[in-house]
Amino acid sequence: MTDLNAYHYFEKSLGPFRNLSSLSDKEAETVTQRIRHQGRNFASQRSSDYMMIRREIERKAYEQFISKGGKPTNRYPHYMTLGACAWLESWYTEPDWVMISWESLPADSVSFTYGDLFPTMRYMDDKPYRKQVYTKDEILDVIQSYGWPQEWNRQGELAPERYIEVQVWNEGIIRPYRHLD
Repeated sequence: MTDLNAYHYFEKSLGPFRNLSSLSDKEAETVTQRIRHQGRNFASQRSSDYMMIRREIERKAYEQFISKGGKPTNRYPHYMTLGACAWLESWYTEPDWVMISWESLPADSVSFTYGDLFPTMRYMDDKPYRKQVYTKDEILDVIQSYGWPQEWNRQGELAPERYIEVQVWNEGIIRPYRHLD
């Protein structure tokens, strides 16, 4: 696999780049409760403390990215995958996606985790890519060392890695794709 484009999967009826982190705590909890109650997709399985944990993980990722020279303009990221990930389509009742080219991802505005940010920052084992946020240059070395999770972990049974996640820390990058709302 050599697809270095970034993909964002979403529920077609809702549109792309809808982000719980952009909401107040109260609004995020209301939306999360509605998703849980509907029980139609993967997100409905999230725990009641999901938003509290998510905000803390995003804060740590933000700080780590800045320490590596990142210049985020958002306090929270928008989420994409590096390379296509068919498994994510199963999260949605009517899935859709947008793709942003590698060249359109400014190095100072995107970070990466080897796996989804949430489990990568929380999972406890001895894998060296745990609790790590990578720059655009660094993720290429990580892929060279460990391969693409989309290839070696298609069934998701070996580890929590299902894809490489892209964290987009700048609204300007996603703005051209929001017209789909």
